[in-house]
Amino acid sequence: MSRRFARIARARQAGRRHWPLALASALACAAGVALLSPASAQIAVRNQGYIPYDDAPIHYRSEDISDPVTQLQKKLDAGAARLDHDGGAHGYLKSVLEQLDIPVSSQTLVFSKTSFQYPHISPQHPRALYFNDDVYIGVVNQGKEIEVISFDRTQGAIFFILHEQKAEKPRFERAELDCTQCHIAAGTRGVPGVLLRSVQPTASGTLVTGARSFITDQDSPLAQRWGGWYVTGPLAGRTMANAVAAADATAASPGLQPLPARSFDPSRYLAPGSEDVALLVLGHQTQAHNLITLTNYRTRIALHELGGDAALASPPALEALPDEAREKIERPAEQLLRYLLFADEAPLPGLDAEQAIAGSAFARDFAARGPRDSRGRSLRDFDLHTRIFRYPLSYLVYSDAFDALPEPAKGHVYRRLLEILSGRDDSGEFDIVSAEGKRAVLEILLETKPGLPAQWQEYAREHRLRIAAAPTPGSPARL
Repeated sequence: MSRRFARIARARQAGRRHWPLALASALACAAGVALLSPASAQIAVRNQGYIPYDDAPIHYRSEDISDPVTQLQKKLDAGAARLDHDGGAHGYLKSVLEQLDIPVSSQTLVFSKTSFQYPHISPQHPRALYFNDDVYIGVVNQGKEIEVISFDRTQGAIFFILHEQKAEKPRFERAELDCTQCHIAAGTRGVPGVLLRSVQPTASGTLVTGARSFITDQDSPLAQRWGGWYVTGPLAGRTMANAVAAADATAASPGLQPLPARSFDPSRYLAPGSEDVALLVLGHQTQAHNLITLTNYRTRIALHELGGDAALASPPALEALPDEAREKIERPAEQLLRYLLFADEAPLPGLDAEQAIAGSAFARDFAARGPRDSRGRSLRDFDLHTRIFRYPLSYLVYSDAFDALPEPAKGHVYRRLLEILSGRDDSGEFDIVSAEGKRAVLEILLETKPGLPAQWQEYAREHRLRIAAAPTPGSPARL
């Protein structure tokens, strides 16, 4: 058993080594989008052109979605919610963030021209991004649209725009064709998703032609992160942030140079800076979302190939599947498991954790949102000394998207997670997580995650551990 999991892990690492080459198509796509003006890009055109996963069993264009923005639009249509336009520079932004429960402290600022509204982005006018566990918002200076990515529990990233011009009935419009050209790519694991790019920008925000770019996640070396971004906080100086290429830059030698301290006017934005802690979490979360979607899609496709809709409605046990189908499900499930456990996380450089947390409004807001066990512990607690979080399991285990993972993939992830956290796993693949850390995560999860599988509840009873009460009918699944 352990040899098979080790093989899956090696395959995952091999796949990551090929990302820079595979990203060539995604970067070319981004350059192509940059050649279109917002008017000609037709960003909200529906039902035209080819989009991957449009066919069975995914049906990506289906209207049967329940992501947070779709739910908000239903409230707007019913008169149960409203969006207020401030009449000034921020338009609907403040109201959108409030309605979607997105903290202003999540603001990060990117000055590279990597959005379809590229003409309005520069080091003098960076693009602002805001996010919570399920939704990402992008706005640009004097932009015509608010860009939105909202995660549906089964379909992954759903793309919307909201026109900034004041309207009697403002509406989120679903955007597909142009968004998916760059948001279904190697950097998103080949599914509709999100990604953080670290680029080598010029003084105008364009990319140095032919220069290498990087996808940023929790496993990325700090030295390769945040090129083309403004970053405030102690980690900024160890990254590619706050810098542009020299005038004589080439692809082989961009020669990044620091930008002046006040290259932009922070008073034009809702928050004064672009926190390194927010970017750490954003890097983790984007690829966690992509891996959840990948596991979901691969499982549904594998089952559909075996038995069509009947197999999806009543999936067989994993061990009952043919080897090829089982491998198609286990491989992404194991990748997801490793990522959720931060098994390959790049170490942080020994920051003063208390000082870093005290100086981060985002860290305080983020940690306050989590369910806590009877000892006050949460998967949202930060470490920020040598790793992002104190307890090494992603808070996205509480997400609707994780809960909606189809069987048998979800059962496999839960079974393996219990093996690892309880110490029963002997593969050595997760020895990077200490026994104390595993025990803490196990106790937190048992006490704060309702509806855990039967084997988890049995383990809790055997070891006399607290366990969350099952949700009552009609109540939220999360605490």
